Amino acid sequence: MGYTLQYYDIVLIGIVSALGVGGAVGALTAVAMPVAVVALGAVAVGITGHALFVNGPVDDVTDLTEEVEDGPVAPEELPLVE
Repeated sequence: MGYTLQYYDIVLIGIVSALGVGGAVGALTAVAMPVAVVALGAVAVGITGHALFVNGPVDDVTDLTEEVEDGPVAPEELPLVE
């Protein structure tokens, strides 16, 4: 079974690509490096905002309603304690 790209893989590729293209535009054209990086950094912020707020990492609104129990956790319930 091969690996398939998920939405958040594409988001990470988009962020890195936007910043990389900003650096390349600043280095290879007459556009100043700070201007190019800030402009395409804004694109990366937009991609991040979409991933967080438009297509958030929850399946349904009911995922946000689970409550966590208050109080101390017994050491044997911690996953890394032997």
